[in-house]
Amino acid sequence: MGAADWQTSTTLLRRLRQSPADEAAWAEFVERYGRLVYGWCRKWGLQPADAEDVTQLVLVELVRQMREFVYDRRGSFRGWLRTVAQRTWGRFREAGRRAAATGRDGVLGEAAGEDLHARLEAESDREVLELAMRRVRDRVQPHTWEAFRLLALEHRSGAEAAGQLGMTVGAVFVARSKVQKMLREEAERLSGEGE
Repeated sequence: MGAADWQTSTTLLRRLRQSPADEAAWAEFVERYGRLVYGWCRKWGLQPADAEDVTQLVLVELVRQMREFVYDRRGSFRGWLRTVAQRTWGRFREAGRRAAATGRDGVLGEAAGEDLHARLEAESDREVLELAMRRVRDRVQPHTWEAFRLLALEHRSGAEAAGQLGMTVGAVFVARSKVQKMLREEAERLSGEGE
């Protein structure tokens, strides 16, 4: 995927909202975001056929929701889309459990479904954290981010980080604390948008 594929196309979203029957817009949407949803499903451990089924269910749900959807540039369309995919996967999994309980072949085994759910949540948390980190890094001074990175991510000592950055030990700990607080707030905001 190119860099443009990872960016939300506000023009495309606006076209779909204004003209839900626009076949060209839907084809572009399916090409761009259908592949993304399918990729998530495969990462979450679904077999190709099940991943295709969940992707189709997500796209049907998006058709239903797109008329009322309003994109907020401060938010994360991918986060919202991932939440829709997770909920759809949950319904898919529940249908498989009901089928297994009635003696029909289940879509997913119980243990596999629980393991998949845990991996799904971990992947979601990782993506939220990555987006939060990009946003916070863009909002702080480079030396503030570096202090956080050295202390929190590379587990360097305060003296090492201070020496490398030409800051006092106290200043690097204050910088780490500031970035951690901003990351918590940003992650909470992003998670709240996906609800």
